[in-house]
Amino acid sequence: MMSKCFFDGLALSLRYAKSKWEDKIEPIFIVMQGINIMKISALLGILAVLMISSPAFSASHPDANTQEVMVGIYVLNIGKFDVSSGSYTVDFYLSMRCETACEPDKFEFMNGRAISLDRLIDKPNEKFYRIQAALSQNIDLRSYPFDRHKLSIEVEDKLKAKERLVYAPDAENSGVDPLVTIVGWELAGWDAEVIDHNYAEYGETFSRFIFNINIERITLSAILKLFLPVFFIVFVGLLALLLGIDKLPQRLGVNTSTLLAAVFFHINSTSSIPPVGYLTFADKFMIITYIVLITALFSTIMLMRHTEKKEEEKAKRMNRIAMLAVPAITLLLYIAIFAIGI
Repeated sequence: MMSKCFFDGLALSLRYAKSKWEDKIEPIFIVMQGINIMKISALLGILAVLMISSPAFSASHPDANTQEVMVGIYVLNIGKFDVSSGSYTVDFYLSMRCETACEPDKFEFMNGRAISLDRLIDKPNEKFYRIQAALSQNIDLRSYPFDRHKLSIEVEDKLKAKERLVYAPDAENSGVDPLVTIVGWELAGWDAEVIDHNYAEYGETFSRFIFNINIERITLSAILKLFLPVFFIVFVGLLALLLGIDKLPQRLGVNTSTLLAAVFFHINSTSSIPPVGYLTFADKFMIITYIVLITALFSTIMLMRHTEKKEEEKAKRMNRIAMLAVPAITLLLYIAIFAIGI
């Protein structure tokens, strides 16, 4: 009975303490909740500003005042492609379409100039031209004569930066006519892209549309014009190894003749390309050819030296080694350059 009275009194005291302090603690909790809500709101605001100002957000959510222009190019003809200067001419249709009225006609070609420009369609939201342009491209000849190139048409607005005008590829109105041919080259398809070109000096970025015509050199022509003649020169030089040590003067004549023929052929085969600051595949191939022919010439000179000293056994042994080693070295070097492009 006494214990029950004790616990009832304790419970009553706790309820009284709670009711007394609850009025004082509750405002503190309300203030703390308000502070937390303000902090969370501030953080969300900062994150929103960072997202909106990021390049990725700007690219995917253009400004309401930014005009999007769909650009399409259909190639009708390609003039002579001059590898020495990287220049070429292109005859093509250019279409520009907008969802609303726009003025995309203030454009220019960033890798050349238009020779002629005929406006065929002139509507508020659509422009259509037939253009002949003289263009140029930086040429990479490291893989010559198996080189591939992109003949590009680069279009950019003269006045409107990216904030006011953005290009987009129009695949439906783009392509290359099936009758287009380039002498000495094969067409390997086309592609189109849009990039942002930044002019750091002026603090402006412009949208640039690039249409690429992919071409590659005809493989059979490269083999017949470059590699086949060299293989014949090397074959003749290796045949000289079959001459005995009693015919070393004739063997020396064959070695020197094939080496000179390789040098003249190299000069002639690379005369159609401009001087470059790196080795092309053809240069590497010819350097290996020089190594092979000089090795054969060196073996002949050493044999002549041994015969002059009456060292017949050394001469015969060296001749047998040369007959096996030189062709083996030749085969390994040519396999290496075609396999890994050393």
